[in-house]
Amino acid sequence: MGHQGSRGERRISSVFLGIAAVMAVTGWAVWTGYSTSTGLAVFLFVTSAWVVSLCLHEYAHARTALHGGDLSVGAEGYLTLNPLKYTHALLSIVLPVLFVILGGLGLPGGAVYIERDRIRGRWKHSLISAAGPLTNVAFAVVCTAPFWLGALDGVPLAFRYALAFLALLQVSAAILNFLPVPGLDGYGVIEPWLSHRIRREVAPLAPFGLIAVFALLWIPEVNAFFFDVVRDILSGLGVSDLETYCGRDLYRFWQEGNGLCEVPRD
Repeated sequence: MGHQGSRGERRISSVFLGIAAVMAVTGWAVWTGYSTSTGLAVFLFVTSAWVVSLCLHEYAHARTALHGGDLSVGAEGYLTLNPLKYTHALLSIVLPVLFVILGGLGLPGGAVYIERDRIRGRWKHSLISAAGPLTNVAFAVVCTAPFWLGALDGVPLAFRYALAFLALLQVSAAILNFLPVPGLDGYGVIEPWLSHRIRREVAPLAPFGLIAVFALLWIPEVNAFFFDVVRDILSGLGVSDLETYCGRDLYRFWQEGNGLCEVPRD
């Protein structure tokens, strides 16, 4: 009975499969130019792919916690990849998607509750925190593979732009997540190595960490520096500013473009 229960706890949810199907179909539409609106197809493809990456981010936290000793993540439904099972669906899915739509920024989510007292060993705690943003890093590597492999021949322009913008979201999310700020995964990586006194004093700041980061990003100089870092990383992966710009331009199909990113149609 327990074995059947554990199998059910790890069965991929139909919700996630539905989102992945939307990603596949709209990705095909972008590739083939099948849609009457390239921008709408790019919007649906990038948004669904972004939600898939958010689910994988949270799954990575949960799966690593499971191997670290927290068996409760299965009962909570975290291993099903169902975004509706997260403790804060608003923080993990709705807000990150909203930030992409409004500003093209990969907002770190965060909403699987790990019972840390079940886990022994500082390295395990650090790895659980690092697993999520490392998923974003892996996603960025996959998205940019055609660029750094020099395999763009035959890749339609719209699909190339969509991948470039999706890569920007993954890189920005990974950087923000790895910041050593209370409440973010980066702090979770170093927290086990801090003294009990420091951890106790910092704990009340955790709910405000993400708010503080975004307040800082409103400062033009900080914002410019942050996106310079993102651009430098993307450039190192073979993705140009023009490609990410055009990806964002196509994504925001409801806005009037400037003609720089026109995609030829068959």
